Parts: sequence; structure tokens; C-alpha cells
Amino acid sequence: EIIKFKVGDLAAVGCLVDSCRTCSSCKEDLEQYCLNGATGTYNAKDPYLEGRTYGGYSQKVVVDEHFVLSVPENLDLAGVAPLLCAGITTWSPLRHWNVKEGSRVAVVGLGGLGHMAIKLAKGLGAKVTLFSRSPGKEQDALALGADKVVISTDDKQMANAKGQFDVIIDTVPYVHDLNPYVQTLAVNGTLVLVGYLGPLEPMLNSVPMILGRKSVAGSLIGGIAETQEMLDFCGKHNITSDIEIIKMQEINEAYERMLKSDVRYRFVIDMASMKG
Repeated sequence: EIIKFKVGDLAAVGCLVDSCRTCSSCKEDLEQYCLNGATGTYNAKDPYLEGRTYGGYSQKVVVDEHFVLSVPENLDLAGVAPLLCAGITTWSPLRHWNVKEGSRVAVVGLGGLGHMAIKLAKGLGAKVTLFSRSPGKEQDALALGADKVVISTDDKQMANAKGQFDVIIDTVPYVHDLNPYVQTLAVNGTLVLVGYLGPLEPMLNSVPMILGRKSVAGSLIGGIAETQEMLDFCGKHNITSDIEIIKMQEINEAYERMLKSDVRYRFVIDMASMKG
């Protein structure tokens, strides 16, 4: 029996299509941390049918309504699509670490995740700074809502940023030195990794963490209730992802462009192009 939706409603499926819904994580609306293993929307083992899940490449999908999300009618649907991954990946740590009006937030990296972190943190009322290795991204960052840009390769700028931030959202997807960013955390501040999975190199220096009760943490997407909260917030503040729509036939070219960081800031595939 379907209770939450009716025919004609705008609905979306995010990164998850199933979880046990009985473990302590699921009962706390943290399905992404399901202790018995959540089922991903794409390339996960299907717990009910043979094979894998195909996500957006499916022609049709049957999902329990618990994992279906309501989309605000005022938002562009193509711009909503990345909210279900990049959006919730950055929204969840902002909410967990209580970012609010006046919070001092920094974002490391300006890409698909980074541009959403800026938009959402700004929407929550935070003062937002972008850390970037490239001076050329300053105007883009300011246009997205950042209040300031700090060039992370400039020792003077990094020294001036010491002890400033309550929360840092690190979106960089490859191994990099976290120590300079830890120095910019305020007392009780937290640096949250959402982009890189793997061993840290160089080693993390615990001294500034101990002396300032600073933390380095990680965060994975978000639960269903939190994802709905994010969509409702985006509807209220008219926030969507900056996208470029491509045809299925352009995927290889888009992949090469992505490797060169030549996208602002997410590609969205027009699935109707498959018919051609």
C-alpha cells in the first residue's frame, strides 16, 4: 500500500534503495550506516533478485516508498539529480556538526561536492571560505556564495587563516596533506572528509589536535529523512546543482573532461538520448 505518494507526484530515488530497517543505525534514520549493509542504488547486489542494481541506467525500478523522496515542484529536475548524491554528501556533515547562522565554514576543493557545500553552508547562514590551490577559481567561488577564497599553496594566506574555522568540509577525492588544514581549525573544530577514501599521507600530526581539541572525521551521504530535509531546504531556498546536460553518446568525452576538471559542476545524462 502506497501512502506517501500519488500518481503525478515528483519523486526521486537517491543513493539507497534498501536497508535492514531494524538495526540501531536504521532506527536512527542513518540507513547509510546500516549495520547489516544498505543496498546502493547502483552496482549493489540486489537482495531480492539476481544480479546488480542499475540505478539511473534502469528502464524502470521498484522501490519501497520508504526510500523514495519527494521533490519540490519549483526546482529544475535536472539540477535536482546531483542533490541526491553531492548535495546530501555535503548537507549531512553540515547538519551533524550543527552549522548555523554565523558558523565559520571552510570548503576544500571546488568541484561537484565543493560547489554544493558552498551553496548549502551559505544557505544555512554560515560565513564560507573556499580553500583552493588555483587562484583562477576565486570568481566562481564568490559567485556561488563564498565570502572569501584562501589559496592553500600560499603560506602567508594559510598562516592568516590559522584557528579560524568551526567546520571544514574536505571534498578532495585524492590523497593530500591534511595537516595545513587542521591548523586552520578553531578550538573544538572538525575537519570532515567526504571525498577521499584511503590511508592518509603524510601522517596526521596529533599535536594541534590535542592542543586545540580538534577532530578529523568522515561522513557518508545521508539517511532518507535527512535527504528529504535537504531537498525541502533546497526547495525553500531555490538551490540546485550547477549542471551541464549531455547525451548518452557524449559520455566518453565527458569522462575525459571530468578528469581535466573541465565541468561546472556536474554532468547530467539525458536518458532520452538512449532512444537514438
